[in-house]
Amino acid sequence: MTVDRMILAFAGFFILLSLALGWEQSPIFHNTNWHWFTAFVGFNLFQSAFTGFCPLGKILQAFGAKTA
Repeated sequence: MTVDRMILAFAGFFILLSLALGWEQSPIFHNTNWHWFTAFVGFNLFQSAFTGFCPLGKILQAFGAKTA
């Protein structure tokens, strides 16, 4: 799996998890402040589309993940 696909998988997982933790009708509801984490992940995806910089991508490359 390449870095690009890992980033998409991580982002999708954390968006779904943070929405479930922040949604009041969810069985794993914790606190509505989890929506701020959802916004943070979304903002990082948005800015990386324009700048090409992704903090998770740099971390994965440091751990030896292959690039496309």
